[in-house]
Amino acid sequence: MPAFDSVSSCRRAPLGGALLGLVLAIGANSAVAGPDADTLAQIREHALSGNLAFELVESLTTEVGPRLAGSEGDARAQDWAEARMKSLGFDKVWREPVEIPHWKRRHERATVLGEYAQSLHISALGHSIGTGGPIAAEVVELADLAALKAIEDDRLNGKIVFVNHRMTRAINGAGYSIAGDIRSQGPSEAAKRGAIAFVMRSAGTDSHRFPHTGNTKRLEGVHVIPSAALSNPDAEQLHRLLKRKPDLQLQLDIDVGFDGTTTTHNVIGEISGRVPGSGIVVLGAHLDSWDNGTGAVDDGAGIAITMAAAAKLIERGQRPRRSIRMIAFAAEEVGLLGAKAYAKDNAQLMERHVVGMESDFGAGSIYAIQTSARGTALDALQPLFDALAPLDIAFAEGGYGPGPDILPMRDDGVPWFALKQNGIDYFDVHHTADDTLDKIVPQALPQQVAAYALATWFMADSQIELRAPADL
Repeated sequence: MPAFDSVSSCRRAPLGGALLGLVLAIGANSAVAGPDADTLAQIREHALSGNLAFELVESLTTEVGPRLAGSEGDARAQDWAEARMKSLGFDKVWREPVEIPHWKRRHERATVLGEYAQSLHISALGHSIGTGGPIAAEVVELADLAALKAIEDDRLNGKIVFVNHRMTRAINGAGYSIAGDIRSQGPSEAAKRGAIAFVMRSAGTDSHRFPHTGNTKRLEGVHVIPSAALSNPDAEQLHRLLKRKPDLQLQLDIDVGFDGTTTTHNVIGEISGRVPGSGIVVLGAHLDSWDNGTGAVDDGAGIAITMAAAAKLIERGQRPRRSIRMIAFAAEEVGLLGAKAYAKDNAQLMERHVVGMESDFGAGSIYAIQTSARGTALDALQPLFDALAPLDIAFAEGGYGPGPDILPMRDDGVPWFALKQNGIDYFDVHHTADDTLDKIVPQALPQQVAAYALATWFMADSQIELRAPADL
């Protein structure tokens, strides 16, 4: 699941004295300025050939399927990733262990009781507890998280809280921030006010009876209550029923919970640089998925795109100056646990990580690139922006940050790229049983592979430092 932002403007970074100053400061050398335009054009055209990315995502979702962190499917996905990286020609492939709490889903049911009796479609939120058998209570409907937090009396005691916020559709998924906060904070806020359970309208933009799962957070010292998401049509149904019968009772029967701890793994493939110690360029995606679909859009597509981008660079037979690491991150959906473990376990190498980037927003075409680089460091990226332009990708100022698995590295000072995908329909299937291979348009993938290949090679085969001060 990705982090989102708004794009303030798109422009080309200026050329001129700033770029010249940067080149002179580091040394007059073609490798310093980065790969030349002809090389970048060749990389772009080679990466656009064939459709390795679709072959990879088809293989992962067909041969492995759902990959809930810690599950048998997750273990098979690690085997799949390691075998694929080796077959594609990475110099080194290894796994790094990640200890995680092992959460399981068994069943989840919601039933309206009384004269309007009927079943509703729900999905338990990740890291929820079970109900311990059926429980029933009156439902209190609230518009949003702010309305829940504003309650200071005891009106929620013994009730089921229902937050009915409809997520808005946007190309960059901006509406997910509000809906995601409801999912992560809502159960704890309801519990603090005496509620016995929490349900929410799904964090999704579709109108199908597929509830959207996703992780929730636990606050220290706050009693944990069962929590679930209703599909959007079922949320509307419950809203209409409450209009007719304000004291309506809902029965929940949710059997989920923790089964100790287990070990999963980040799977890492490396293309060794020709200059030892010169730096590491990271690209990747998360290997785990939720258990209700086959994780094609989230994030099988990202795994396929970044793995294919690295493979396309390997196929050229030229070794970059810096090393390239493709990371299949573990346990993203349950709290960025693989990304946090990678940053911790590789803390002594963080200063050598020159840039990180992640594909975790489905399979839509890329329309913009954002970066943490500023000043003359940003100017040095102009040749990359020029190489991306034929792919209809422009530089965009602003931006909150990179993909979620890059955040722990960013917090340790690692610069980042964010290749922004068109996600106008991403949240139609995100975290649902409808996240399957048929939702991917195969023809859209080569453009993304080419973009990641260009960004990766540009930084890997140069001495450009994005950590450079803006006033260099």
